Amino acid sequence: MPRPVLSESDIHPAIRKAVETHHHEIVDEVKVAIAAHPVVVVGMSLNPMPKKARAALVKAGVAHEYLEYGSYFNTWRKRNALKMWTGWPTFPMVFVKGVLVGGATDLETLIASGELKKMLA
Repeated sequence: MPRPVLSESDIHPAIRKAVETHHHEIVDEVKVAIAAHPVVVVGMSLNPMPKKARAALVKAGVAHEYLEYGSYFNTWRKRNALKMWTGWPTFPMVFVKGVLVGGATDLETLIASGELKKMLA
């Protein structure tokens, strides 16, 4: 079942550009990183879960690119654009070869199962 996303036809033409360009610069920056690196972790400071994901990657010997956007106290509107783009509600957002694999716990599961190594092979 596909995730629910409001159809373009259900967005009034007068606001489509605003929806399309809502903090597009942060989404574009993440897209560039995903294209350039096999593993990308997108996080925020003060949140322990991005640190947990990065530590799991280091322990597994997997190089990664880390992008950090603000903290609980700022930059939430920009981070919200990433949530709207991916459909993923929390940080970190972990991408492996362009595929969103989830957050820290999901990443740990992939590492433990050996699937992360398969994805990177």
